[in-house]
Amino acid sequence: MAGRCGGPQQDGGDLRPATRIDVEEGLELSLIGMDDASELFSVVDSNRMHLREWLPWLDGTKSIEDENSFISMSLEEYEKREGIIYAIRLDGNIIGTISLNWIDWVNKGCGVGYWLAENLTGNGYVSKSCIRLMEHCFDDLNLHRFVLEAAIDNIPSCEIAERIGMRLEGVTKDREWLYDHYVDAKLYAITKPEWDKKRAS
Repeated sequence: MAGRCGGPQQDGGDLRPATRIDVEEGLELSLIGMDDASELFSVVDSNRMHLREWLPWLDGTKSIEDENSFISMSLEEYEKREGIIYAIRLDGNIIGTISLNWIDWVNKGCGVGYWLAENLTGNGYVSKSCIRLMEHCFDDLNLHRFVLEAAIDNIPSCEIAERIGMRLEGVTKDREWLYDHYVDAKLYAITKPEWDKKRAS
């Protein structure tokens, strides 16, 4: 789901995601650090109702201190090579995040999650960031399978997965507890050979 890091890690050598990835001029991904807590919290807080529709962690992020705790945890996961959370930056300003919520180094798979400030949706920033992160996973980290899960009624996220060429592999019943109810999720995936074929066409 489009969310925050957390998941099993399996040994896969010394590879780890880059701390900074250029997407296009003015748009970049950078590892979230402790210095980002205030700005990140401000973006989350000003988009709280928008994000709450599909993300389950808003009630646990009520202050800069909560954001600090989250960033600290995410950096520990990065050091253990279990995942990474990037700030999506537009002209240097944080407009959302995109993450590898889990990395399975043995089976060479990973799962992506993201969110974006409401006033900047519809500009292709998430699609471009997903593609660039996927290429980094395939080309630089030697991963084989890239996964995206989205609630079945989260139409924008489902459309992103389809737009970038991911396959719908199935629907997971009661995939996530969203405050007061379960939501089913669509599971999309794409493999490196499939992406290489798409890039070559």
